[in-house]
Amino acid sequence: GQNEVWIYLDAEDRGVNLDECAEVSRELGFLMDAHDLFEIKYRLNVSSTGLSRPLSDYRQYKKNIGRFVKIKTRTPEDGFSKLEGLLTDVLDEAIHIKNDNGSTTMVPRSDIYETKIIPKI
Repeated sequence: GQNEVWIYLDAEDRGVNLDECAEVSRELGFLMDAHDLFEIKYRLNVSSTGLSRPLSDYRQYKKNIGRFVKIKTRTPEDGFSKLEGLLTDVLDEAIHIKNDNGSTTMVPRSDIYETKIIPKI
């Protein structure tokens, strides 16, 4: 039953490390307390977006070129479809995914419902 404030950090061209999360947490916590933003007790959580979270901003796609992704798209026929493959290109209005068979699929930006990074080791 504790109140929580979650802040997710990301960068356009790189990942975010633990030291950066800690620094933002200290600074933001100090400012929030100094300005009495909340009259109730709360816990401040600062984290990187991480691999388990879906991409939330189209700008995140460029830094993930070369990674495997799982994409859920909207389709007029049956609602949703899924596609997995290597993210090879990001354009203003579409992304390109290379499938296991080597073919490339263009996915319009407007059709993307959710994209997650698939870690490959």
